[in-house]
Amino acid sequence: MKVLCIGEALIDMICTDVNVSLSNGQHFLKKAGGAPANVAAAIAALGGEVSMAAKVGDDPFGHHLINLLKEMGVDTNLIMKDPAHFTTFAFVSLMQDGERDFYFNRGADKELTILDLAAVNLNEYGIVHFGSATAFLPGPLQNTYLELLAKAKQAGCLISFDPNYRHLLFKNNSPYFIEQCGHFIENCAFFKLSDEEALLITGCDSVALAAAALRKKTKAVFTITLGKEGTLVSIGDHIEIIKSIPIQAVDATGAGDAFVGAVLYQLNKRSVKDINLVSMEDWKTIITNANKAGARTCEYMGAMEAFKHLNSSIFD
Repeated sequence: MKVLCIGEALIDMICTDVNVSLSNGQHFLKKAGGAPANVAAAIAALGGEVSMAAKVGDDPFGHHLINLLKEMGVDTNLIMKDPAHFTTFAFVSLMQDGERDFYFNRGADKELTILDLAAVNLNEYGIVHFGSATAFLPGPLQNTYLELLAKAKQAGCLISFDPNYRHLLFKNNSPYFIEQCGHFIENCAFFKLSDEEALLITGCDSVALAAAALRKKTKAVFTITLGKEGTLVSIGDHIEIIKSIPIQAVDATGAGDAFVGAVLYQLNKRSVKDINLVSMEDWKTIITNANKAGARTCEYMGAMEAFKHLNSSIFD
């Protein structure tokens, strides 16, 4: 069965001038982005069937996103073109102190409504993935997320969730973000957090305590990515840390999305009813393969460019 990814497809404009603020930047590199769009592209690259549900502007940038995802093998029939709103942009400049000068110019992505998805037959999908950094911001997309979650659960789909927290988007509104995450964590079968997200959502001061707190809130299988330290996976009463894949990283953009895409690609070969019957040994294999996908992505500049080098043979 197919995977459905929903959320933002956007354009990242990356300032290539060294240690220069956005206001003084002269040179920008256009890159396709949006976490759920990246996950969809990774699944397609690995050989899975996947659809992307999103809204972009009816403009050159929206057309570029649709064409690129289509070239990657993603079903783009659920990407709507909105003539009244421009394609969403994220402008980023990396400063010498490691901080980012960031400006988010939000457009069409927030306008996706549940009516836009009225023709979707959820019986065609084994997995529905919610992974949008912008879905908890005000706008129709926020309601669409909640309504599609309820419909997907009713249809018996396996629910996947990745919050993709961006401090620059939420700043002083993190309590609301945490509240929204709680609802999805309670209703999904699989979710992935970074170590930063795990600490933020639980309020704990260590990953071990965060994992214990999450296990009290959900029966879902979950992972917490720990960078070079590996990936923590929790299933039932068992926790394991799976080693990372040593590499010389070029660009980590999209590595987490490749990880999620690889997990979902492997899970989609199983029935929804079997998710809680997957053994820890099998989960070790699934996570090891997902770590390989994330590592391969880090070896190339730009997520979509890196995904062109993804295929299921990397699991061998």
